[in-house]
Amino acid sequence: MADFDAIILGAGPGGYVCAIRAAQLGLNVAVVEGRETLGGTCLNVGCIPSKALLNATHQLHEAHENFAKMGLMGPAPTVDWGQMQAYKQDVVNGNTKGIEFLFKKNKITWLKGWGTLPAPGQVKVGDDIHTAKHIVIATGSEPATLPGVTIDEKTVVTSTGALTLPSIPKSMVVIGAGVIGLEMGSVYARLGTKVTVVEYLDAITPGMDGEVAKTFQRILTKQGLTFVLGAAVQKVEGGTVTYKLRKDDSLASLTADVVLLATGRKPYTAGLGLDLLGVEMGPRGTIKTDDHFRTNIAGLYAIGDAIAGPMLAHKAEDEGMAAAEVMAGRSGHVNYGVIPGVIYTTPEVANVGATEEQLKDQGRAYKVGKFPFMGNARAKAVFQADGFVKILADAATDRILGAHIIGPSAGDLIHEVCVAMEFGASAQDLALTCHAHPTYSEAVREAALACGDGAIHA
Repeated sequence: MADFDAIILGAGPGGYVCAIRAAQLGLNVAVVEGRETLGGTCLNVGCIPSKALLNATHQLHEAHENFAKMGLMGPAPTVDWGQMQAYKQDVVNGNTKGIEFLFKKNKITWLKGWGTLPAPGQVKVGDDIHTAKHIVIATGSEPATLPGVTIDEKTVVTSTGALTLPSIPKSMVVIGAGVIGLEMGSVYARLGTKVTVVEYLDAITPGMDGEVAKTFQRILTKQGLTFVLGAAVQKVEGGTVTYKLRKDDSLASLTADVVLLATGRKPYTAGLGLDLLGVEMGPRGTIKTDDHFRTNIAGLYAIGDAIAGPMLAHKAEDEGMAAAEVMAGRSGHVNYGVIPGVIYTTPEVANVGATEEQLKDQGRAYKVGKFPFMGNARAKAVFQADGFVKILADAATDRILGAHIIGPSAGDLIHEVCVAMEFGASAQDLALTCHAHPTYSEAVREAALACGDGAIHA
């Protein structure tokens, strides 16, 4: 038994960031984690390994499609799947070991095992009960399931199984056209797999700006992905997916070597003892918290995927830092209006703030500044001129309300808009800021110029 100022349940991006910040602020901190490695889903079986595979397969695509155009001649590379898996694991290992180093540097205790909450202020790990003034639930999420679908992580897999398939399948059905489904579908399409994406709604990437979604679907279709939209999956047996088309209630089926269930994620809180403790819950299995991440139980907090809001690693990190500030007696805050989202396909897709559809629903007067990457010299030089930057600004004040980018390095470009929005900047502020040439970021400036008198290169 040991006493701590704070115990964090879960060592994912929310939990480990919360722990490090709390330790920096002078608290004696422990983290409960049952995995053999730190970093949670993100570093072990999510964000990081998937980005490694996306990078590897993008390089493969470049070698096959664009090297000869640049005068890089020679036999196109073939795929050693085992070596690609080893590369992916090396990336994961480097990152998880980095978190271990940070724990040691900040004198954070790793309580190895799975934790439960037997009483307020107590955390049980194995046979030991530890006490703390502050306890933070940062247990993350797990893949959501569908009725009639049994996951075996062999033929019917989640994103976890899709990262470690024993061989490259000849065909794959992806259920769900969200971030995870499209990223993993893109990986396997580049590897030569015939990929069909089945989506319940009539458009891909639910909640995304409509114009971006249509452009994105067109580009992915050119890359070899096939889409079946407006289809409600009824059951999956082996590799056969039976679905009902919502427009006419007709039944159809697809058969593939592997079926990837990518219908989102749900909070992972089972086994913590929240019901016995009397923790108040919110919709869809989330834990209800106030503006300072406090639950209805004194000294108990929750952050990340366990609470309401987008299930994003960086959202959890922000909440982890803010919760640590609150526990240390400071003012922790997260601006939920400026949390970017990114899809790491090629091209990348990124967004922050409001979509046009949302602004229309609000009845808000706005203006649109748009610039195509076809007008960006750097993008054309690297064969990534598809896509555009769109900036939405208030019609009266010119204040930036949102931005949507589909194109090269969109996940990095979006952040200058995030900083601008954090400071309440106008589109003109962005337009009058000098941008280096030639860079992809010039497209962002041009879109800001298009909110005023007009872009220069369009």
